[in-house]
Amino acid sequence: MDSKESQAELGWTSHPANGWEEISGVDEEYKPIRTYQVCNVMEPNQNNWLQTGWIARRDGQRIFIELKFTLRDCNSIPGVTGTCKETFNLYYAESDADLGHSIRESKHTKIDTIAADESFTQGDLGERKMKLNTELREIGHLSKRGFHLGFQDVGACVALVSVRVYYKKCLSTVQNLAVFPDTVAETAFATLVEVKGTCVEHAWVDVDNPPRMHCSAEGEWLVPVGKCLCSPGFEERDGRCRVPTPVTDIRTDKVEQKSISLSWQEPGFPTNSTEYEVKYYEKVWLWGWNQHP
Repeated sequence: MDSKESQAELGWTSHPANGWEEISGVDEEYKPIRTYQVCNVMEPNQNNWLQTGWIARRDGQRIFIELKFTLRDCNSIPGVTGTCKETFNLYYAESDADLGHSIRESKHTKIDTIAADESFTQGDLGERKMKLNTELREIGHLSKRGFHLGFQDVGACVALVSVRVYYKKCLSTVQNLAVFPDTVAETAFATLVEVKGTCVEHAWVDVDNPPRMHCSAEGEWLVPVGKCLCSPGFEERDGRCRVPTPVTDIRTDKVEQKSISLSWQEPGFPTNSTEYEVKYYEKVWLWGWNQHP
């Protein structure tokens, strides 16, 4: 899920009504996006909630949440001492189905308190400077089909520029004439998922050394082991087993009574293992008849 991809209203749930507000804005590249902002810094005891729509977990075991946001420096706002904050809280609520437009705080689990590395001032607004912060958090060991994200404002002047949710996987690849499918990365950093490869067309498994690879928690393929071999009559080319380039121009170099020397142009994709099959026909005259033994 990436909120920047939506040109229509996001339609997330906010409570109370005077809290988070959805507006149109631009990202760091000045492309139009939909954002949420809140700036109730004059009143104490703020508790403004924003909840995303339901996000399907799919096969993800370790979910990453990337937040891009701007936050106002409280010292640049007069008269808000004691009520203005410079952090907000990130939560998630697991569920097997969409929870709808109700926000129940008790169902949310806190992920972290989010603070800005850079906050902006009134002067930055005048100069149209966007001091954009990026924070990455993750959640793991999810057991239900999906979840909602929750954002709790306790008195900050903050704008959520974008929210991106994703998980990592090793993308399908071909190594050593074997196909390895898309594989979701495991939750634990130290865990490597062993994946068995399937031989490409016209190839067979080396039974003493079958193809295997390992998918890391970062979604990278590691430690290729084993291989497939091309079947007889095929040669390896560009990760596939292909029919060798046929020989079309054969020259007769020398003909003797019991031998003949031939030569031909080397194929366009030679390999060290290419073998050629030469067929020939012998003509003899027997009792005046032309025979082809």
